[in-house]
Amino acid sequence: MSDSVNDTVRTLGRLALGTTALGAATLAYAAGFERTHWTLRQATLPVLAEGARPLRVLHLSDLHMLPGQKSKQRWVAALDELNPDLVINTGDNLAHKQAVPAVVRALGPLLNRPGAFVFGSNDYFAPKPKNPARYLFPSNKRIHGIPLPWRDLRAAFLERGWHDLTHTRTLFTVDGRTIAAAGVDDPHLKRDRYDDIAGKPDRQATLRLGVTHSPEPRVLDRFAEDGYDLVMAGHTHGGQLRIPGYGAIVTNCQLDRSRARGASRWGAHTWLHVSAGLGTSPYAPVRFACPPEASLLTLVPRTTSADPAAEASRGARFNPGAGVR
Repeated sequence: MSDSVNDTVRTLGRLALGTTALGAATLAYAAGFERTHWTLRQATLPVLAEGARPLRVLHLSDLHMLPGQKSKQRWVAALDELNPDLVINTGDNLAHKQAVPAVVRALGPLLNRPGAFVFGSNDYFAPKPKNPARYLFPSNKRIHGIPLPWRDLRAAFLERGWHDLTHTRTLFTVDGRTIAAAGVDDPHLKRDRYDDIAGKPDRQATLRLGVTHSPEPRVLDRFAEDGYDLVMAGHTHGGQLRIPGYGAIVTNCQLDRSRARGASRWGAHTWLHVSAGLGTSPYAPVRFACPPEASLLTLVPRTTSADPAAEASRGARFNPGAGVR
């Protein structure tokens, strides 16, 4: 074999080894570090009625809790130190049939605050192993695991005073401010029945809030047509695997990639906020360039100058007892 051929073989071998090493390092980082790099994302959204006092809303989503995830449970419980006025949970709390106590323990003191919720597919059914290609080439076929005890979780939330917004419209007050809220069941499972809540929300409310697990455009359009100020959703995991400079690869729904996490406009009046969530399926326990997150939204009157798209891009570690840095 000539020297030039030998050099080529050695070069290709080094490239192959380098690629393998880089892939292994990336996987180790995504599974071993970033997956538990709990992050608080903050945004300021101009959505309240004129003259209203700011409202601090903690957005939680996609915990995908396993009973043994103690670090996640401690970090979520400590978010109470942020002193939010309202907590919104957009579903997919469970990942195991015995995880209800762990979720209740994680939410802990937050359940003493005003709150509202809808459920997602992984509150109803346990996750199952899936071919990752299903996320790149989605189909209408759904693979469900065993039923999960969502009724027990719902009972725990209701007992502490949180509002179940599933196919419900309701008015409630938060420190003297009226919230007109409505929600649908999970559109990812095609369980949404927007006609059950259709109609204009109370125009006198300080905030008109829509809540859904999966941010399917067909549902977002209906909320926007009815004049809701803000719609909150989860489900996308922010893409879960993001490419720097490109963003989310997929959203696992019909929402476009550019809106996979954070705040964006939906029509002329409505704002959308999508949480990248705090968990993953136990069968795909990796995140890359998309750390698990909770969001603290400061809602201000529409007359306030704010750049929520820029603010929403700012994430930081939250250290219990030390506030946000």
